[in-house]
Amino acid sequence: MRRSNLIRQRLIALAFLGAFLFFSPLVLLFDQAPAIGGIPLLYLYLFGAWGLIIGLSAWILGMDRE
Repeated sequence: MRRSNLIRQRLIALAFLGAFLFFSPLVLLFDQAPAIGGIPLLYLYLFGAWGLIIGLSAWILGMDRE
C-alpha cells in the first residue's frame, strides 16, 4: 500500500513538471531562438520535453514491477 502511494505521488509530481514544461511563457522563450543544425529550437525543446516526460513516466511505472 505504501509503495503505490509513493508511485502515485511521483506521477502527480510528473504531471506538474509536464504542465510547467509546456507552460506558454516558457515555451515562448524557445520560439524566438535561432535554429540549431537547421532545426528550430522550439521543435527540439518540445520533443525533448515530451520525451523526458515519457521516459520519466516509464521509469516510475517500471519501478512498480521491482
